[in-house]
Amino acid sequence: MNLRDPSDLASLIDHTLLRADATPAQIEQLCREAIQYGFAAVCINPGNVPLAAQRLEGTPVKVCTVIGFPLGATTTLVKVVEARDAIASGATELDMVMNIGALKARELDFVRHDIAAVVNAAAGRALVKVIIEACYLTEEEKRQACSIAKEAGAAFVKTSTGFGPGGATVQDVMMMRQVVGPDMGIKAAGGIRDYKTAVEMIRAGATRIGTSSGVAIMTSSRGC
Repeated sequence: MNLRDPSDLASLIDHTLLRADATPAQIEQLCREAIQYGFAAVCINPGNVPLAAQRLEGTPVKVCTVIGFPLGATTTLVKVVEARDAIASGATELDMVMNIGALKARELDFVRHDIAAVVNAAAGRALVKVIIEACYLTEEEKRQACSIAKEAGAAFVKTSTGFGPGGATVQDVMMMRQVVGPDMGIKAAGGIRDYKTAVEMIRAGATRIGTSSGVAIMTSSRGC
């Protein structure tokens, strides 16, 4: 993907606030910033979806929330209910955490079912991004995770929650693009705090950037 101008990056950023102590006032500020800079979405915890949906109504900014976050170890039923509730509250994008332990145990059919159940729950009302939490996986497991997410009908694969011991890397994004092909979305997230790193991720194959540093990235881009 080519960035003709630094401002083009804004439309690829999910402006993120997933801290446990995020207040309603901070969510409202996040929404104002997303509108001001033209970010793709805000990414927030499920309890903040109704407020964000209200504040962003009538704007192009999407409401993204997280499912099974941050461990991915809730049951499939809980993930499905969480997805349905988030959509009913106004979310149009769902970042779900894959069941990491099941993948590492090679319970691949279960992992596929877990993802497909959330995709089916979204039923065209919201797109699903699957967080593979790459820092916990071997190279083979990363490739398996991406392939399974694609087979299960997810719209994106995503590198990281930002809560694990490692975040996005250029090498992982390049590998993910190789596995999923040219058409599936890739979201790079975790540790992306400056314009240079964000651009490197896009050039490696990412089509969305998840970051809590969106404003800082766009401010620093003015000198590029």
